[in-house]
Amino acid sequence: MTGITILGATGTIGLNTLNVISQHREKFDVIALTAHNNVDGLLAQCLEWSPRYAVMVNPHAAQQLELALQQAHSSVQVLTGVEGLMQVATLPEVQAVMAAIVGSAGLLPTLAAATVGKRILLANKEALVMSGQLFMDAIHQSGAELLPIDSEHNAIFQCLPLTFRRTQGLEEVGVKRILLTASGGPFRTYPLAKLESVTPEQAVAHPNWKMGRKISVDSATMMNKGLEVIEACWLFATTPNQVEVVIHPQSIIHSMVEYLDGSVLAQLGNPDMRTPIAHALAWPKRITSGVPSLDLTQIAKLEFEPIDMTRFPCLRLAYQAMQAGGTATAILNAANEIAVQAFLEKRLQFTAIPEVIEKTLSAVTGRHASHLGMILEDDAHAREVASNFTG
Repeated sequence: MTGITILGATGTIGLNTLNVISQHREKFDVIALTAHNNVDGLLAQCLEWSPRYAVMVNPHAAQQLELALQQAHSSVQVLTGVEGLMQVATLPEVQAVMAAIVGSAGLLPTLAAATVGKRILLANKEALVMSGQLFMDAIHQSGAELLPIDSEHNAIFQCLPLTFRRTQGLEEVGVKRILLTASGGPFRTYPLAKLESVTPEQAVAHPNWKMGRKISVDSATMMNKGLEVIEACWLFATTPNQVEVVIHPQSIIHSMVEYLDGSVLAQLGNPDMRTPIAHALAWPKRITSGVPSLDLTQIAKLEFEPIDMTRFPCLRLAYQAMQAGGTATAILNAANEIAVQAFLEKRLQFTAIPEVIEKTLSAVTGRHASHLGMILEDDAHAREVASNFTG
């Protein structure tokens, strides 16, 4: 059996991971589950799965969980804080770590798992966005396996030849470019003049995917796709010039790879995160995911459109940050998290999100980071600056 830790077990990815595992209980041993402060959610999971460890990042929530487990006569050991996350990400009995904590909070435990050579199922974009070179160096030095969970990156991974190695680069396996598909979110055809008045409720109403609030807003601004461009560059040892984004409203083709001979390979499937999760859990084998079969006759047509950078300035900013290199992508991510939170709290207009990010990138100069401390310093500085711009 494969021992697994799920970082972010009560979120969308965590729930879908447990759903897939529930269909293959003989293959996986759930060693640890973690959450930030969702006591009821993690308690229910602990009672169902009986992991050896449960981690609540919030200390008060950890106390509540521990008391509830004691009352239920459960032997689950409760840990707390980032230290607890790092501990369960590096346990000897854990072979695979599902890295599904949203935002920068997932960086340290995911990096810890990479350092000790785990199989990392990466759903946390920010680990690569913030610390790309350091993270990939840790992967190479430890011999860890890095399997992407984002539907787009998982699709690219499936379309690349088995001979591909990140130390080679795409050209050596005959790849010309990567085509990242994007649904366009809820505002693909929304009147530009009305964007400044959209509400958080409208922004989180994604037409195809069920996601958390922060990621849903990122999809609406297209920052989610910008972070995916950065992630793709690190995952597949390429440059932003070789990663193109194309609008595909149906979210059936999850991404494509174009080869030098003109062939374009695409991975298709219903928009359900259980497909990439099942793929990564079992790789290089295949297991059932519970996702219904794709009926192309029911879909009838697949549409594609070019990206409108005027409508989606966040995507432009992400390309610029990746081109700049160093900590610029960490600064971009920090400013975005602050701006999105302000929007969700109704303190910032939707159209002001890219404005805050661009001002922060201008105010905080990126630099080459030789160690994690430098990244965290620039991340903290960018959050302080961005907070000033949000009022």
